[in-house]
Amino acid sequence: MLQAPHSNLNGMRMARNAHGRLVLTLGSGETFEAVVPVRAYPLTAPEEGLSLVAADGKEALWVDHMADLPAEARALIEEDLAVREFVPTILAIRKVSSFSTPSTWGLDTDRGPAQMVLKAEEDIRKLEGRTKLLISGSDGVQYRIPDSNQLDKVSRKLLGRFL
Repeated sequence: MLQAPHSNLNGMRMARNAHGRLVLTLGSGETFEAVVPVRAYPLTAPEEGLSLVAADGKEALWVDHMADLPAEARALIEEDLAVREFVPTILAIRKVSSFSTPSTWGLDTDRGPAQMVLKAEEDIRKLEGRTKLLISGSDGVQYRIPDSNQLDKVSRKLLGRFL
């Protein structure tokens, strides 16, 4: 089966230019400066479906599975994604300032203690059922809860007041 040119990983290389931007060189020799990696399914299938978007906004390369990438290219792409996809995981909700919005939340996250302001209850989105949540803080940072049933009892009770 012949692969579409935009998904052929044979001979592809990834590097950083002098400005720290990603440079993609395809096996054909075609080069794209300042590419941006974009996951197709960042929350539900982060290792599947990755588009490397060129500076002109067009897709330079499609990657079905991150594991298919050469190790060096994958490492560079993951570095870029980590900076752009800063989404801390909420481990515990320690306190809330009030049960109406706006409300300031004291959190424990996988990135350390944090404080978030919830502007409206609509800023809590349910993903894949009722237990996987994405919460947007007023500063634009998004927080995730992979499974609200796994939170401690106090956290579940505080969260329940907003759901």
